Amino acid sequence: MIDTPPPSGPALRKSLGLLDGVAIAASSTAATTSIGIGLGVTAGVVGLHLPAIMLLAFLPILGIAGAYSRLNKVEPNAGNGYVWVGRSLTPWLGFLVGWVNIVATIAFLAYTTAVTGSAMIQLAGEAGVHSVAGLALDPGSTAQTTAVGIVVLVAVTLTAVTGVRTAARLQTGLLVFEYVVLLGFCGYGIVTGPHAFSLSWFDPFAIPSASALAQGLLLSVFCYWGFEAAFTVNEEVRDPRDASRAGLITLVTMLGLFLLGSIAFQRVLSEGELAGHGAQGLAYFGDRLASQPLAALPLVALMFSAVASLQAGVIPTARGMFAMSRDRTLGPVWSKVSSRYGTPALGTLLIGALATAVAALALVIPRLADMIMATVNAVGIVVALSYALTALAAAVRFRSLLQEDWRQGVRAVVLPTLSALSLLGLGGYLAWSFYTSTDHLEVSADNGWFLLLTPAAMIASGFVAAAWAKWVRKSPYFQSGRGTDADAPQLLATSS
Repeated sequence: MIDTPPPSGPALRKSLGLLDGVAIAASSTAATTSIGIGLGVTAGVVGLHLPAIMLLAFLPILGIAGAYSRLNKVEPNAGNGYVWVGRSLTPWLGFLVGWVNIVATIAFLAYTTAVTGSAMIQLAGEAGVHSVAGLALDPGSTAQTTAVGIVVLVAVTLTAVTGVRTAARLQTGLLVFEYVVLLGFCGYGIVTGPHAFSLSWFDPFAIPSASALAQGLLLSVFCYWGFEAAFTVNEEVRDPRDASRAGLITLVTMLGLFLLGSIAFQRVLSEGELAGHGAQGLAYFGDRLASQPLAALPLVALMFSAVASLQAGVIPTARGMFAMSRDRTLGPVWSKVSSRYGTPALGTLLIGALATAVAALALVIPRLADMIMATVNAVGIVVALSYALTALAAAVRFRSLLQEDWRQGVRAVVLPTLSALSLLGLGGYLAWSFYTSTDHLEVSADNGWFLLLTPAAMIASGFVAAAWAKWVRKSPYFQSGRGTDADAPQLLATSS
């Protein structure tokens, strides 16, 4: 079965190799940030069962990655899920996938902006700077961390404008430093930690409740989120198959790092210490293992990870909107390619501006730890929805393989379908638990209606934007779901 791509649109410059794709995907996944902050947040839900929840979440994500890889071989496109779901299921759901990925990433950029600012304020404290112009520095203050982080966001957005090649080189350097520090401290923590290793850490049945299991799984999905960034730059990769390889390499690497980090954290820190330090978790971990200045190295790694993930978040979002703009589902401003850099420069700048605005809106939640919890829960639900729809698109598109080759059919249809159903079930169960957990709405990270309202608003806004694109912009995308694929080669759908 061979798919013929639709006519080409304005093309992006092809300059990336396999390692560049890995650097972008790994930076977007942000293992150091996920370990330093995400593990503490997840431990607050599942207790001392972090290795179990990370392994369990990896299974559906692996099925999702297989769906992305197979679809990418057939139709490389900067819009990936937006195009694939629109073509195989319905343009309405395809647009929704593109939209929720945009709004989720903008929310993530706002969250990471604050995390970056927190890391920098913590580093200032380690250097003896505890106040500026009479203002006491507080790494747990959303206002202070956001103000500092916005400066960094502006800088990395300007760097992303110059091209993904420049960004990939910067991220490669940051990743090398991060991983050396992470491996060194986690390895040392596993060997010297005061808390005994226990096989119960790997037992998912020991997690306190079904709602804790569901929330822990979606928080873990959030930690893995970002591997697909390699697919959003596949029109700038010299060989589209490198995008698939980069995504899968990144995913397996993240699993290893998350298991290493979760075991190390539980060897060094108690359950209360894990859950109670929020954005300062990695700094506390470093202080328990070494004295200054070595203890500051994990904090430096966290700052580098946050900076890299800011840049890696801007890049795929701008390219997803580039793909949607080519189809007139978004305005023409998002598909303007810079003649100097060969990138969607104006769109990249606008993404940075939108993230800055959302970061400012997050100031309504004064405590950074609460803002992180609210953001991670919301993004986890919409990312699970996006992944599930993309996997279902793969199952529909390759369903004929069930009759032609049952082994290929299992890989291309059955596994993505099971992964999709598990994520949809988790998201639905968690949404119901949020709804039934309270009887009033309050802007608080522990208010179920607020936690449910945020992702619901993200999804509802997608249908409103889709209606505008269909009936006002009169986008041809809603006639077939086909995207304007730039320079896509004709590839065998059944190739492995």
